[in-house]
Amino acid sequence: MELAKKIQGKNVIMLTLAGIINAFGVTIFLTPVRLYDSGISGTSMLLSQVTPDYLSLSVFLLLLNIPVFLYGLKKQGILFTLYAIYTVFIYSLMAWMITDVLPVDVSMASPLAGTDLLLCALFGGVISGAGSGLAIRFGGAMDGIEVLAVIFAKRIGLTVGTFVMAYNVVLYVICGIVIESWILPLYSIVTYAAALKTVDFIVDGFDRAKCAMIVTTKPTLICNALSAEFESGMTWIDARGGYSNTPKTMIYFVLNRFQITKMRQIVHEIDPKAYITLSEVADVFSANQKE
Repeated sequence: MELAKKIQGKNVIMLTLAGIINAFGVTIFLTPVRLYDSGISGTSMLLSQVTPDYLSLSVFLLLLNIPVFLYGLKKQGILFTLYAIYTVFIYSLMAWMITDVLPVDVSMASPLAGTDLLLCALFGGVISGAGSGLAIRFGGAMDGIEVLAVIFAKRIGLTVGTFVMAYNVVLYVICGIVIESWILPLYSIVTYAAALKTVDFIVDGFDRAKCAMIVTTKPTLICNALSAEFESGMTWIDARGGYSNTPKTMIYFVLNRFQITKMRQIVHEIDPKAYITLSEVADVFSANQKE
């Protein structure tokens, strides 16, 4: 009962959409021209090509992903595991419907891009990446490779990102050996790159916020000016100069990239010696009120 309360309808709807989008990208653009997705999805595509027809992509997606998600249950939690299994189920179901039920011919070429490998690689990567990004953004996952990375990466001295990349490199090398050609695996790297960038856009946003750290001796004037100009709050942190040992104030201020030039102009007009650093902020959670 407690778990049922945690399941949000909005998340379920968006995870359903994520599975449909991912299935569309993979089955319409990638599988018809034998390009490969990344991770366990790519592994499933390869296995479906070298095994009897009844062992389809949908079957391998379920056989490989669900045990991985269950294996990672302790680390990822029950809610994530349920969301992930549901998303993969929708992905598998839609992949089966597109390839075997709906009147769409995906046996020889993409219905939308034909046999153009570059178009298939780019659009397949972007669309499947959008599905994966939505799954991550709403608490699930489309592929169990991230779970494997979380479990095993530290044990073998790798970061999660390096583990995933290494898995995909090995996958594409095996694909090249199995099909005795390197053209499709190389185009699959294009798919992987497009998908990876799209996932970043979906999860972190197309226009990331910027964080400004302003070290100054005139915090009141600067904060008043920035607050009046941008109508947003900021935070003061007491600091001390490492060389001069004089008291200073560090102002933490979040803005977008279009505000950077104006912010720098305001700060340096008030305090020409102010020290400013900028960094990207992936997510901002705020009631949008001045403190």
